[in-house]
Amino acid sequence: MSERTAPARVVPAVARRDFLRLAGATAAGFFALGAVSDRVRIVASLTALSLDDELTRRSMTEAATTRLGGLIAGLRQRGWVEGVNFRLELRSSFGGPDKLKSAIQEIIDLKPDVILTGSTGETAAVLAVTKTIPIVFATSNDPVGYGFVQSLAHPGGNVTGFTSSTPEMGAKWLQLIKEAVPDIARVGVLFNPATTPRAGRYYLDSLEQEAVTSRVEVVLVPVGKPAEIEGAISRFAEPPKAAMISLVDSFLVVNRQAIIAATAKYRVPMIYPFHYFMDAGGLMSYGPTLEVRSADYVDLILRGTKAGDLPVQSPRKYELLINRTVARTLGLTIPFTLLARADEIRE
Repeated sequence: MSERTAPARVVPAVARRDFLRLAGATAAGFFALGAVSDRVRIVASLTALSLDDELTRRSMTEAATTRLGGLIAGLRQRGWVEGVNFRLELRSSFGGPDKLKSAIQEIIDLKPDVILTGSTGETAAVLAVTKTIPIVFATSNDPVGYGFVQSLAHPGGNVTGFTSSTPEMGAKWLQLIKEAVPDIARVGVLFNPATTPRAGRYYLDSLEQEAVTSRVEVVLVPVGKPAEIEGAISRFAEPPKAAMISLVDSFLVVNRQAIIAATAKYRVPMIYPFHYFMDAGGLMSYGPTLEVRSADYVDLILRGTKAGDLPVQSPRKYELLINRTVARTLGLTIPFTLLARADEIRE
């Protein structure tokens, strides 16, 4: 595997200095773990993935690069040891609305000290049930627009966390896929209206504006069931030349294997928002660099800080990943100018 490294675009974190100041003040007041009671704290985590999903299994390891593994490792560094002074309770919402409702109720019944959510939809569902239990979203889009927080700098309420992208990402994905496949006449946008931010409009405005400049037709491809995925992608195998864009969408992450299989079968180039799709055999992705920072906020909350006093933080940098082997199987030659900007090239 060859690898090229280029500086990723840095996105300033919201009120990061305020966070560091608050963290320092809190640490000074609760430096010793003995400053809190001996009660075992409960940290609950909700995932949209099946517990049998590869990403879930990987996250349940203690590898610092996984979400839950990084959380456990980060908490241990701060004096919290699982099974000693805190316990982690993981629940899956995979299986539809009824499963989501029952998973949330199970968590609420545990009376957790903090709930960690993994998507915008999960956060909205948990907030509909409790306005008192602290919630930290590990990733979310448009938390102000959804009413999760009053502002990024001053969330208020019982919620805070980390955003994962901005509306301008729609235009960026189109620019990148067109650079990889210069002769496309149309681009299909794959998403589930029920699980992507603002039913897709969060990204579509900038994407459609860029399409006018690029002279590319945008074709919306909403899907609601796994069985619809292959047929939706197969439409773009025929002329005129096309490529596709996957929006940020928990449904698409859950069904990433089916998406990758269909793009390979019908030889349709697609760009994705997360490296998860690359790990499954995707062509290229552009999105925030994975940073497991939830332990910072979970620790502060367990020590008494209010979630609403912790500013929402934005991604600090984004990364471009390209798989040249997949490109060759699709009959593509990725331009050197694009490869030179990639943070990672896979073979």
